[in-house]
Amino acid sequence: MANFVLQLPCRSRSFTVSASSNGAAPGGSGSNDGKGPVVLELPLDKIRRPLMRTRANDPKKVEELMHSIRETGLQVPIDVLEVDGVYYGFSGCHRYEAHQRLGLPTIRCKVRRGTKETLRHHLR
Repeated sequence: MANFVLQLPCRSRSFTVSASSNGAAPGGSGSNDGKGPVVLELPLDKIRRPLMRTRANDPKKVEELMHSIRETGLQVPIDVLEVDGVYYGFSGCHRYEAHQRLGLPTIRCKVRRGTKETLRHHLR
């Protein structure tokens, strides 16, 4: 597992990027063989949401998540597919919106690498 502190030039805030090859939350065990998912803290504006227009979130669920995230933080990372350096979010819509509405700049993601064919499959 690796921890990095990233300094963002346009913000006065820094955040930690934690990586685990098995997709476990930071502090979990697992080898870093590069074959499995990696848990990263990603800026919200770097995650594309291609299905956002076709699905509506439950406002009550978003409010409940906002309260939970304010109190204890995000408990389960959202799933993100990385294709050619671009991040696509297909699950975790309520958690993503809760982070947006709270004004949080980043969200913890379980990132899996995929091909363009994998992306096309998710878009069907």
